[in-house]
Amino acid sequence: MLTRGQMSAQVLYLESGRVVLGVAGSANTHGELLEHQLGAQLESGWLDATAAVLNLPAAMDAVAETPVQLRAVPLPVFRDALFDARAPLGSVLLDVAHAHRQQTELAVSRLAKDAEARCAEWLLRHAQNSEQGVCSVQLQQRKRLIAAQLGIAPETLSRVLRNLRERSLISGSGRTLNLVDPPGLRSLAGG
Repeated sequence: MLTRGQMSAQVLYLESGRVVLGVAGSANTHGELLEHQLGAQLESGWLDATAAVLNLPAAMDAVAETPVQLRAVPLPVFRDALFDARAPLGSVLLDVAHAHRQQTELAVSRLAKDAEARCAEWLLRHAQNSEQGVCSVQLQQRKRLIAAQLGIAPETLSRVLRNLRERSLISGSGRTLNLVDPPGLRSLAGG
């Protein structure tokens, strides 16, 4: 019904049935259950309305677990109806949608990416360019807090950072990490 990472021209409203949401395996075909289930929708409601509000691709895969009855609304019609409301309501809706999307992407990342990919993604997200053109990350938090954000043990974070140094993707130690090969990190992160 929804495929993670793909844009849809319509927004789906579940009128009846049960839909599971999560991450499909690489061999998943229509009708198979998900490899990693993040939730289920049992009641009437919009499927991944956050993606529609933000005009982004689906954050999760959605598979019907039972026979379902759906209503499809073209994306432009859905968005026009939302943003026809007064500015404060639209602003709150966008803020909620952004927060929900961040949480969804974090959950999907923890299921779909290994520790190295999550670490590379984190480094890229926190990188800053200096006036000298050096791309680096200032570690403002303790490594155990960063590891917790990534859903890994502190020892695993240390091992991953060592591996990234050995592969010449990053350099430095202590509080400053230089991103030597940002394209290589992007490739590792899956983006």
